[in-house]
Amino acid sequence: MNRTLSPKRARLIGLALAGLVFAVDQWVKWLMLVPLRLRDVGLIELIPIFDLRWTENYGVSLGMLTADSSTSRWLLVAMTGAIALVVLVWILREKVLSDIIGLALVLGGALGNIRDRAAFGFVIDYADLHFGTFRPFLIFNIADAAITIGVLIILARSLLSREKPEAATAQNAADAAPES
Repeated sequence: MNRTLSPKRARLIGLALAGLVFAVDQWVKWLMLVPLRLRDVGLIELIPIFDLRWTENYGVSLGMLTADSSTSRWLLVAMTGAIALVVLVWILREKVLSDIIGLALVLGGALGNIRDRAAFGFVIDYADLHFGTFRPFLIFNIADAAITIGVLIILARSLLSREKPEAATAQNAADAAPES
């Protein structure tokens, strides 16, 4: 039996995933702040290629749009909130589960970072992957990882799922139509 999810069920799964990403992100950031006291300690060396390193990110990706005043902080919250709202509406209109999953990862991660910026004025970053002095990524958090993975899923889906030409689609529909 070939059973597919209804769009409504797929959207509910997506919203649940976004909520899970948000919750896990905030829980891990709480672990960094309270039990591990990473803000006070600054650095916890875990393994030779991965540390926990306290970083306060006042900007967005790659340090762009740095919020260096209260006004710019709240403008950044409003801008990223508007983007999150667009992603939510997109989820509510989308029908394909794989696309919804990518969008849900983006939404959950965005909400986690928006909450940080609203509460603290910066985003808490702590994950430091490095190979000696080489860092393939900036110091990041779970929300950043979820956003990145979500965007990659969306890009891969858009590149790999090409629309069929209309002529071929029309011919297929005509071939499938019952004969009179």
